[in-house]
Amino acid sequence: MPSYSGVWTLTAVYQAVGAGNWTNFLQGNIGLFGGGSTGTYTNVISYISIATTGNATDFGDLTAARAYISACASTTRGVFAGGIVVSTRSNIIDYVTIVSPGNATDFGDLTSGAQAPGGCSSSTRGLFGGGATGGFTLINVINYITIATTGDALNFGDLTTRRVGVGACSSTTRGVFASGEESGGESNVIDYVTIATTGNATDFGDLLSVLKAVSGCSSSTRGIFSGGASSTNVIQYITIASTGNATDFGDLISAVHDTASCSNSTRGVIGGGDNDATYINVLQYVTIASTGNSTDFGDLLSGTGYLAACSNANGGL
Repeated sequence: MPSYSGVWTLTAVYQAVGAGNWTNFLQGNIGLFGGGSTGTYTNVISYISIATTGNATDFGDLTAARAYISACASTTRGVFAGGIVVSTRSNIIDYVTIVSPGNATDFGDLTSGAQAPGGCSSSTRGLFGGGATGGFTLINVINYITIATTGDALNFGDLTTRRVGVGACSSTTRGVFASGEESGGESNVIDYVTIATTGNATDFGDLLSVLKAVSGCSSSTRGIFSGGASSTNVIQYITIASTGNATDFGDLISAVHDTASCSNSTRGVIGGGDNDATYINVLQYVTIASTGNSTDFGDLLSGTGYLAACSNANGGL
């Protein structure tokens, strides 16, 4: 999408993306990347057009610079939650209107401060699962919000284990949480919930290996989990409507952990991350319905790890 500053009115967006891309825009092709660390914690939000390739463009700022953050979205609103602000595990929830570039606004609070929970959503409800609170106390709590309103998160239920560094993805009905650091080490656990209800998560299956700090994205049918610590280049996938173990999908361009992922109905984009040597600015993409290695998409505004991403596709529509 061409850069466009100011409020994206429907007329302005139509003019900016052009008639040929208007359908793509409506189908949920705006991806947002927010927060993270560039060496210092950042509040920067950037955006991409998922259906095309190219570098990210500045969108605005979060209400506070923070890393180890999570995100979810509806078709109109992007929400960023939790993270670490300076040295404090934060309960902040921010939101932006996806078609209106600008700074984030306070949404409410999580039930507790949470480092590196996993975020996913349906078209109406956002979930944030797991993480670590003060003193690096691991939690299994799942919070939920109604994305169209503002206010504090409510308790949804619990993951099957307490863990931090959780990756998440969703279909229009089911939320899936994978990986993380447990008290005994890294985890291969995959859990799922039905987003429209409340209650504890159910075991889904296992990742290919024990990992933490994977990132997740999805179409309406398939979930993708990428990277993870200690740094790996593995991409793996699940069929969200069923249960079972993950299957090898392909490889990232390089081994990396603490990336952020977003998607439209067909394409997943993985951005940034830490390769245990430096923060990277690489954006890379896969076609979710197929398998294979990722392809270069463009660059983030700067090398950034421990960030979060969302799109206005929510579960691939």
